[in-house]
Amino acid sequence: MLVSAKEMLEKARAGHYAVGQFNINNLEWTKAILLAAQENNSPVILGVSEGAGKYMTGYKTVVGMVNGMLEELNITVPVALHLDHGGYEGCMKCIEAGFSSIMYDGSHSPIEENVANTKELVKICAEKGMSLEAEVGSIGGEEDGVVGMGECADPQECKRIADLGVTMLAAGIGNIHGKYPANWKGLSFETLEAIKSLTGDMPLVLHGGTGIPEDMIKKAIDLGVAKINVNTECQLSFAAATREYIEAGKDQQGKGYDPRKLLAPGTEAIKATVVEKMELFGSINKA
Repeated sequence: MLVSAKEMLEKARAGHYAVGQFNINNLEWTKAILLAAQENNSPVILGVSEGAGKYMTGYKTVVGMVNGMLEELNITVPVALHLDHGGYEGCMKCIEAGFSSIMYDGSHSPIEENVANTKELVKICAEKGMSLEAEVGSIGGEEDGVVGMGECADPQECKRIADLGVTMLAAGIGNIHGKYPANWKGLSFETLEAIKSLTGDMPLVLHGGTGIPEDMIKKAIDLGVAKINVNTECQLSFAAATREYIEAGKDQQGKGYDPRKLLAPGTEAIKATVVEKMELFGSINKA
């Protein structure tokens, strides 16, 4: 059964580890992430961007697939199904479809509009027992076609949104979606400390977890980051394993073209990447 991310993140923050949000794109992705979580006794958050939701034909399809897998694979660890970077309408659709968690990204709107929409969603999520993530200050890099430069959020604005009663807060601290450029300046721990001092026990979220050095990840966790989003890294490992399979000509041997065989190495590669991240985040055996 899907659960809200609230309890798993509060436990993570108190225990100085982080729960990974791994974005899903299809059946293989979902299966690999759920099996990695179950085998390593780790809580997990499945992230779905609006683009991936459309690709999978809609949020109801996603909910049906995930709920079916939880049952058929006998998944007993806590699993949250979370909308990643949702607009207000996307959030409403996911609430209706049966997601257990949503992220309202009002970071591109004026702060007043962000506050008004967040208030409304806080109320609905509380009634339905769902968790709600809010974002302040845009995260850099490319996210569904929008490119930003790794800005830092205003800690006062973070406090204002946190005080509305959201479950978790994503704040820009110089992090970027996708691959990090060679001239990246690193995370701003000053900003993170300022946000933490104003938002207290609020679990903080780090977007763009691909390519941040391990020591920075560990320091961010120590400073209150309880959820880390990973997407690009799983895509890269899936692509590399699939390329290797085809370049070795395995798709031309026997029934190697069968999609179950063709996609197997990539699926295993996603699983290995997820386990590696769970080790780094410290969530193994924390279910």
